[in-house]
Amino acid sequence: MNAKTLLASVFFIAGAGLAQAADPIGVATNIANVPFEFQDGNGVLMGFEVDILRLVGEKLGRPVEFQEMPFQSLFAAVQSSRSDVAIGSITITPKRLESVAFTQPLFDADQCLTVGSKSGIEGVEGMGGKTLAVITGTTGEIWATDNEGKLKFASVSRYDSNQDPMMDIATGRIDGFVHDCPIDAYYIKDKPQFKIVATIPTNEQFGLMLPKNSPLLEDINKVLTELKESGKMAELHEKWFGMAPAKDSSTVKVLPIPAAN
Repeated sequence: MNAKTLLASVFFIAGAGLAQAADPIGVATNIANVPFEFQDGNGVLMGFEVDILRLVGEKLGRPVEFQEMPFQSLFAAVQSSRSDVAIGSITITPKRLESVAFTQPLFDADQCLTVGSKSGIEGVEGMGGKTLAVITGTTGEIWATDNEGKLKFASVSRYDSNQDPMMDIATGRIDGFVHDCPIDAYYIKDKPQFKIVATIPTNEQFGLMLPKNSPLLEDINKVLTELKESGKMAELHEKWFGMAPAKDSSTVKVLPIPAAN
């Protein structure tokens, strides 16, 4: 091989490396999930987890491409590796860790029961004989299934997005909605027709979901650690939730990557 050919080969290899480094990170996204991920009136995607992924992309030198889909589709997108990451306030559970991977936790949450302000329902016991809404594939659906016999709901209606159950509460089609507390509290803060009447402790923690054995897991997790240690994660929490995170919360505390049992 002469010097000219060798030089060309070096440039080709270097160029290929640069192209690979710039490959986009595909992010499966449930966008009807205020304030974690949603579109504003102009169709611009924004939110707590959206900001986190954009910072991850900046730190890793890779563009981020968001792909909209219903919550329950996030799992198939990641398991098939059609998407590199999924966001949607996804709870880390031992069952899910059997088929996917998660970064360290970045948000703590419980479930809440939201009803109409004039419904007369004051707690989960008041849902007996009533229609309950949940989002398919969520912790709220698991809770409803586990408690359906005990609380004797008239029925459980399953939805793909967060806004439709709220609209159906307003019109009287359903009576209550069990879902993530921070999301529903954010949604109803300026809507007096709704109220949260019960907090259901579940000690959930949200993380970014990736395919099992993803080569990106360690890199992305390292960025999350940097965001926590620099205070940037706390800033994002205050930006989107209007308050600083608790000092011992997973939003600021560096934690290990969850391991499957």
